[in-house]
Amino acid sequence: MSRLFTDLEGDDGIAGARRRVAIIVMVLGTGMTVLDGSIVNVALPIIARDLHVLPSAAVWIANAYILAGAMTMVAFASLGDVIGFRRLYMGGILLFTLSSLGCALSESLMTLNILRFIQGIGAAAAMSIGPALYRNIFPTRLLGSALGINAMVVASSLAAGPAIGGAMLSVLSWPWLFAVNVPIGILTLTLARKVLPSDRGRGGKFDIPGAVLSALALAAIVMAVDGLSRHDSILNELLLAIVALITVVLFIYRQKRAPAPLLPLDIFSSIRFSMAVATSLCSFVGQGIAFIALPFLFQGAYGFSPLMSAALFTPWPVAIVITAPIAGRLADHYPAALLSTWGLAVYTLGLVLLACLGAHPSVLDIIWRAFICGLGFGFFQSPNNREMMSNAPRSRSGTASGVLAIARTFGQSLGAALVAIALTAASSRLAGTLDSASANSALIDASAVHLSLWIAASATLLATIISALRIRHGKEVRL
Repeated sequence: MSRLFTDLEGDDGIAGARRRVAIIVMVLGTGMTVLDGSIVNVALPIIARDLHVLPSAAVWIANAYILAGAMTMVAFASLGDVIGFRRLYMGGILLFTLSSLGCALSESLMTLNILRFIQGIGAAAAMSIGPALYRNIFPTRLLGSALGINAMVVASSLAAGPAIGGAMLSVLSWPWLFAVNVPIGILTLTLARKVLPSDRGRGGKFDIPGAVLSALALAAIVMAVDGLSRHDSILNELLLAIVALITVVLFIYRQKRAPAPLLPLDIFSSIRFSMAVATSLCSFVGQGIAFIALPFLFQGAYGFSPLMSAALFTPWPVAIVITAPIAGRLADHYPAALLSTWGLAVYTLGLVLLACLGAHPSVLDIIWRAFICGLGFGFFQSPNNREMMSNAPRSRSGTASGVLAIARTFGQSLGAALVAIALTAASSRLAGTLDSASANSALIDASAVHLSLWIAASATLLATIISALRIRHGKEVRL
């Protein structure tokens, strides 16, 4: 870790002493915003009861946050290039902190949903340009190691959210899930003002029509994916698909002709960058499937308690915490594509092992398989993120950060929808085959989860193949 803060002649980035505090700023901001995407989910039944609304209505407390982030990721990545990453990051954390306080004080579902949407906008502003800020903070020779820390924080925060939320709810009321962000946000802003590198951005105009079109397109896609998971009517899904298709076409048309496009399409002219994006998308589809499907297996089929189910997830983020920094450091010295491919191969093996779990596995049998998944994912993500950032021009750092965030968001959303489809298919196939309702439910859960995990393994196998192809596809860029 100490090597991250050493200074060598010719280093870009900021001085080593400032990097020590800057990394705290980035970890606090990233961890807080990612954690809030999953920590609230366990509290939805309690919030629905306290606000006297149906549980189905309370789901939008989670959806509003995700939808806001998906709609604005591309716009904020471009805005960071225009006004500067430091200014956008601090503005995002400020908006997130203030809206968190509002969420804690909310007394109606409508108010809470509106503030959660605003909170999601603040989170998107900070998260969309996180990797770009790392690129400005750390010298290029340490970029892989720095992105390894970022990958570790994102993955572990995402995985630990339900467990942390459950632990807090055991001693505190649900508003504290939001209120805890206030002191953390104030500390993050105070430190950020002192140490984050100041950059004025490139200036110029912001592509407002492009931002509107991207928001409409991304919103339509996310809502369509969410509709699949909730089994919306075919008509609704068709309308959303039409809106998405039209707005995507108009967005691409706009980007090809705008003098200062929101998403410069020339960034995808780098084959290695495009392949890194595709690899990331497929890997997060696999992760999204596993994180949604495994609780059904642990609780529905195996009969574990919610607390024990959360504990069975622990090896996954623990393995990421161990391997992500190591993989990031190795990526500074060895080909990132090669490291990513080996990580994906191990990740795929772990998912296959989980898919092959028997009817009555021991706790230890589940734990070591989940640990292998975490090892592979942690070893893959840091080098892949480094390759994605290093194969984009420095002037496109904000855009590359936004693309990375979108790959994660849509991969996880698509994974969740695929689990819902698998659950529906298993339910239709097995309905009425057993006399006992509980036994039938357990069998459906087990059947659907095993199918989902095989789909997840297929997605990560595809990611492995794409990653392997780039090993021989030209030389890696070392900026």
